[in-house]
Amino acid sequence: MLTSFFVKYKEQYNRNLALALPVVLTQLGQILTQVADNLMVGHYGGTDPVPLAAVSFGGAVFFILFIASIGIAMGLTPLIGELYVRGNHRKASELLHNAIFFYVILGFFVSLVQWASIPLMHHMGQPAEIVEMAIPYYKMLLMSMPFIMLFFAFKQFLEGTGNTKVELAVTIVCNIANCLFNWIFIYGHMGSPKMGIEGAGLGTLLARIIGAMLIAGYFIYNVRYRSYLRHFSWRNCSLGKIMQLLHIGLPISAQMFMESSAFVGTSIMMGWFSKEVMSANQITSTLSNSAFMIVLSIGAATTIRVSHCFGRRDTRELVLAAKASYHLVLLWNAIAALFFISLRHIIPQFFTENAEVISITSSLLIFSAFYQLSDGIQNVSVGVLRGIQDVKAIMPIAFVSYWLLNLPVGYLLAFPAGLGPEGLYLGFFFGLSVAALLYVRRIRRSFRRLYNDTI
Repeated sequence: MLTSFFVKYKEQYNRNLALALPVVLTQLGQILTQVADNLMVGHYGGTDPVPLAAVSFGGAVFFILFIASIGIAMGLTPLIGELYVRGNHRKASELLHNAIFFYVILGFFVSLVQWASIPLMHHMGQPAEIVEMAIPYYKMLLMSMPFIMLFFAFKQFLEGTGNTKVELAVTIVCNIANCLFNWIFIYGHMGSPKMGIEGAGLGTLLARIIGAMLIAGYFIYNVRYRSYLRHFSWRNCSLGKIMQLLHIGLPISAQMFMESSAFVGTSIMMGWFSKEVMSANQITSTLSNSAFMIVLSIGAATTIRVSHCFGRRDTRELVLAAKASYHLVLLWNAIAALFFISLRHIIPQFFTENAEVISITSSLLIFSAFYQLSDGIQNVSVGVLRGIQDVKAIMPIAFVSYWLLNLPVGYLLAFPAGLGPEGLYLGFFFGLSVAALLYVRRIRRSFRRLYNDTI
């Protein structure tokens, strides 16, 4: 029975993984930027938890609008996926032109909003020394937003055509550059002054500029994709096309914003305990995010496969592709959970020498393992809904799951109930589980509608 099950889905696994693996490596490459920052800043601080806590706080504040902007860009992929399988080159080209203009302008706007938000960082209940150290790092990150959005305009277009290898190559180069820049600027090598965590931010900024230039250069010099940039001009900007991008992108952005804000809100509440707890949460979040990058990649591959099937109106293949992604993500998240639990005493020692931070991290890793399966299911479900362009429901589901349940439950368990930092992580488990159940329910309803439309 198990053999026949595997044979039934073997082709789907191969197709999904062929798309997902380059995205997996790309996403891991992107998270390695954060890991490199944390490792190098952690060793820079030694037994002092303040530098690592400052990176945690600055990165958390930056992440809120960063992930919302990325969500808007992700709306391009299913639109291009449907046009690509139908061979509609002209409309795909028009969408790319508008995406480049709109996303870069959005990046500048978000940078200004982030800059204007700096005074608010002093009123989030964090220790003053952490806030003061975090601000220079945060400023470097916010200046990278226009370059991030330019990179994602090209990246999401490529994913829509099923090309996930170019972003991998670009990310590898950028990560090597980021590590080199960190080594130079954090520690003050090659004639540079010792900049500490501000140097980590500068390294990230320079690496993101290089990434945007490389992927744009690929489009310019590659014959196949150069044609999509033909007649590139401001005259091609269309309010209708931008609204089309927003129609899909805004609900995705809202969902990602609400989910990420729950994590950011939790990070801020961690600062209400101590700087040691903040540092422990940063290490745990980095590891959890690394595992989540695999999940995110499977979700991205699901969106590509489903959008192509949706464009061909091949409902049977669409359902099989979606189910195969659920199988893959559940397997991965089970492995990640076991990894966190079994190595919880060893992993933190790579990041810090502070015994108290290591002890707290070991405990948080157990609770992080609890929500891995729910996190995987909800992310693949969102990928399926993006692929069939059924994105209206994901925003209200995210609102209920993360803002009405995750954050309040986490706060109540952590503070009034006295469970401490672990209570905040139980809030994640509760919110993600509810989101997973509601998204699966929505998908079943959408699949029934698609099936009825094809008979």
